[in-house]
Amino acid sequence: MIFFSRIKNPLMMNYTIVVHGGAGTILKEEMTPELEAAYRQGLDAALGAGYAVLAQGGTAIDAVAAAVVSLEDDVLFNAGRGAVFTHTGSQEMDAAIMDGRDLSAGAVAGVHGVRNPILLANEVMRNSDHVLLSGEGAREFAVKQGLRLEPDEYFFSQFRYDQWRAICGSDQYALDHSAKAGDNLKRNGKMGTVGAVACDSNGNIAAATSTGGMTNKQYGRIGDTPLIGSGTYANNDTCAISCTGHGEPFIRSVVAYDVSCLIEYKGLNLQQAMDLVVHDKLVQRQGEGGMIGVDARGNHAMVFNTPGMYRGMHNSRQQKEIAIYT
Repeated sequence: MIFFSRIKNPLMMNYTIVVHGGAGTILKEEMTPELEAAYRQGLDAALGAGYAVLAQGGTAIDAVAAAVVSLEDDVLFNAGRGAVFTHTGSQEMDAAIMDGRDLSAGAVAGVHGVRNPILLANEVMRNSDHVLLSGEGAREFAVKQGLRLEPDEYFFSQFRYDQWRAICGSDQYALDHSAKAGDNLKRNGKMGTVGAVACDSNGNIAAATSTGGMTNKQYGRIGDTPLIGSGTYANNDTCAISCTGHGEPFIRSVVAYDVSCLIEYKGLNLQQAMDLVVHDKLVQRQGEGGMIGVDARGNHAMVFNTPGMYRGMHNSRQQKEIAIYT
């Protein structure tokens, strides 16, 4: 007699973590070996944090949170500690997290002084009746939930400050991954946003994204990162997506949800759907950037239409990749 309950479904055993640290004008000839090694080490640390959760039987939602915390704590990336300066010389950070099991989500926008905005987004998802909190209200909620706050000095980095000083007297803004503000940003600013997606051993998926936004941004500008469906989305039936790039075209195109729709309604697989959105739909709208994704079978994709994207993946099939350039 065969006891089918003892037979494990191999699809349930494949877990995957994917991370990104931003996409943009990332050229090998402008990167020193030491700086490239530091970025790779940062990506590897984030992969390690997320993979450790999955390897111990943890959930996808906990894995993406752990990975993004690692990236927020790394001053090289434009999130958390490494967030860029706004027009007023402060940091305004955005983050979002989404659980593919039940479509629960949490997000924060324009927060200041919170060490890990992704943990605040997670608290919004788990311990409030809301999806998106902003500004001082979000900070008050962080205090109520006992999250760690940091003084302004914690978020200061000289190269971010130099980026801001180059344009702070103007109405210009600069994507952190572009050369718009001149050679200083071209050589030093290429990260944009950080994010992670994961599939756990039970076939549940999740996505998380965090950013400091644009250098010299004004008027409380908010990009795609904290907007569910634009920069962040997860649904067990389709995919989990985290985006990076120029937020406005991503918002107008609702790109993360568009990938999900192409899978659900058109029958495309993950790679096909992401390719179509990034290389066709976004390009038509002058949208620069990229995205990472997973599905509930542990398949992954990392797609971008810029010269580079800081990215990496690790799965239980012992496949591992860390890459920067095209």
